[in-house]
Amino acid sequence: MSTTPAPDHGQGFVASVVIPAHNEERGIARNLAALLDGAGPLDIIVVCNGCTDTTAEVARGFEPAVRVLEITEASKSAATRLGNASSDVFPRVHLDADVALSGADLGRLLEPLARPGVLATAPQRVIPRDGCHPVVRWYYDVWEQLPQVRNGLFGRGAFALSREAQDRVSSLPTVMSDDLAASDAFRDSERLVVETATVMVWPPRTIGDLMRRRIRVVTGNAQASQVGVRRADSATGLSTLWGLARRRPALVPRIGVFLAVTVVARLRARRAARAGDFTTWQRDESSRA
Repeated sequence: MSTTPAPDHGQGFVASVVIPAHNEERGIARNLAALLDGAGPLDIIVVCNGCTDTTAEVARGFEPAVRVLEITEASKSAATRLGNASSDVFPRVHLDADVALSGADLGRLLEPLARPGVLATAPQRVIPRDGCHPVVRWYYDVWEQLPQVRNGLFGRGAFALSREAQDRVSSLPTVMSDDLAASDAFRDSERLVVETATVMVWPPRTIGDLMRRRIRVVTGNAQASQVGVRRADSATGLSTLWGLARRRPALVPRIGVFLAVTVVARLRARRAARAGDFTTWQRDESSRA
């Protein structure tokens, strides 16, 4: 493991940020540039895990504002554990390397954590559809309207935790769908989606990459259910889709596309779930173009 020396914590950091990064040379500069825009003093840790590209070199271009750690294992969970162990600064922000959250928006996530009872926050998603296949656009038109998706912390690539919340999340079993497990670790009253904060989450552009992403999510959800960290009310049932169709009749054709993608993803994920393969990462590359 190679490291950049830890900074002096006497600098008065307002939060720490842990960013696991596996072969993210195309997006890590965008991620860090956004994060440093309007930010207060942050302890930012990029943990490059199993990288075979120039992710670490690109991230080191942002030193000394950023610390870069490297491990040989390609594992998001291992990278997250190392990042958490490398800082004692709270609140703790968990940020995916392929999204963009500005420093100003990060600050908006921190404010509610000072309120009694609020342990975890996340920003609103912005999912640009430019260049996406129509099936991808229609899928996300429905997905974004689901109440579980609107209210949960998952699928945003960013969430902030108080010290108490981090302790709770750190005690969870290691699962592929780490953001779902983190979201479901809190009661609705303990977590908050901050309306004034946004994060840019790039979707897959092709049908093939959409399927790869959804197969990964379905497999991870199955694992989370197996180990007991997924709440029953975080799953989307037919009744939810029926209610959405009644409220938004114009979405009915898109709901059909959403159902088709969901059924195919579940069928393709079944083999991995039955075999207990919760380590193969179905990664989409078109969202990183």
